Amino acid sequence: MYSLKKNSMMILQLLTVVLMTLACSKKSSTPNPPVTPPVTPPALTNDVEMWLSRADRGVLLQQQSGTIGFTTVANSNQEIVVDSSQRFQAIDGFGYTLTGGSAQVINQLPATDRANLLQELFGNGPTSIRVSYLRVSVGASDLSATAFTYNDMPAGQTDPTLANFSLGPDRTDVIPLLKEILAINPNIKILGSPWSAPAWMKDNGSLIGGSLLTSNFNVYAQYLVKYIQQMQAEGIRIDALTVQNEPQHGGNNPSMVMSATDQRDFIKNSLGPAFQAAGITTKIIIWDHNCDNPGYPISILNDPDAKRYVNGSAFHLYAGDISAMSSVKAAHPDRDLYFTEQWTGANGSFDGDFKWHIRNVMIGSLRNWSRVALQWNLATNATFGPFTPGGCNQCRGALTINGTSITRNVAYYNVAQLSKFIPPGSVRIASTQTGSLYSVAVVRPDGKKVLVVLNDGNSPQTFNIWYQSRWAAATLPANSAGTFIW
Repeated sequence: MYSLKKNSMMILQLLTVVLMTLACSKKSSTPNPPVTPPVTPPALTNDVEMWLSRADRGVLLQQQSGTIGFTTVANSNQEIVVDSSQRFQAIDGFGYTLTGGSAQVINQLPATDRANLLQELFGNGPTSIRVSYLRVSVGASDLSATAFTYNDMPAGQTDPTLANFSLGPDRTDVIPLLKEILAINPNIKILGSPWSAPAWMKDNGSLIGGSLLTSNFNVYAQYLVKYIQQMQAEGIRIDALTVQNEPQHGGNNPSMVMSATDQRDFIKNSLGPAFQAAGITTKIIIWDHNCDNPGYPISILNDPDAKRYVNGSAFHLYAGDISAMSSVKAAHPDRDLYFTEQWTGANGSFDGDFKWHIRNVMIGSLRNWSRVALQWNLATNATFGPFTPGGCNQCRGALTINGTSITRNVAYYNVAQLSKFIPPGSVRIASTQTGSLYSVAVVRPDGKKVLVVLNDGNSPQTFNIWYQSRWAAATLPANSAGTFIW
């Protein structure tokens, strides 16, 4: 019995070995299926230059080293679509108001330091921010050391022939500095804005508040003609003139109130004909006040006799919404728009001011047809001066100049994020917005495209720049702005 069991086990083991041999033989005789190598996407080339600024000041206007390349390989990122076939307004430039106070503190720098600063601001070198547009006051603004016009008279006296007209108050600082700037950039555009007519032309006899007497409309028009002509004689061309800075704010020093009716009648009966008779081609720009009253410029443009002399309308954003500019454009699409002033204050935060101004002023005004985006004051001293008695004592300049020390403040970077990369003659093109990403795009005269994007959110955002059926993936940190060039 034991022998039979042993023999059975041996037979079973022998059969197992035979079956395993057959299985291995069958397996080895079957060819292996071909192995498909993984598909490797083509390596990205660095097609897009990126410059980053963060609201926390960790990075300020620095070129980034990462690779941003266009590809046809789709992904699931959110998209900003850039369409250069849709074109809007041309760009005249970006910059600041060169107030009398700004000129004064810049001129107090040692000559070498001043020359280096002006090259940084207005030059075309690799370290320049390439400011291309300046606003100046016709007479004093509230950020001048004193209030004045070019034809001030003792109380009770008048000068209807303008025999005493003189640019003298600006010959110390403003005119010499403008000449230095023009030597660096002869093509910079300059916008003039009066804060007040001479007191003797006004109904209250003061540089603060009051209105221009209708009996003095013609003489004030000649005053502005003389300003344009005498600045031109100094080699300083005034490209455009706003009729009155903030015509509904009479509490500044200096200031002047001008109703829409008065501004309309002054232009069509006095200023326009006076410019025409003198052969002056300086653009006439109306309003120059907040976005809360688009009806003011529209009412002037609705008068064809006034409109024929008017190039466009200017805006600030201390009240209202930036979309008001588009309302004026819709009413009069054949006239231009300008964003001419927004301040940053002593009590503002860098991060809050950077995001608000990039979103509303730098991006927002361009998306609403503006040809320029200007911040208020170029430079102040350490105590926010000079300013007139009663003038703005909290206006922070783009630069703070204290002796030989120069501090670059938030308004410097607000402008530089665009001015360094978008030259005059660029044209705004279509770009979409998505989530916390706000954008504006242009095509430059050299054909390159520039896209400025603000990430207004508190987390990093990865997105595609979609252009001509290709995608380029980019990431913006939280609370930051990026300028992309390709």
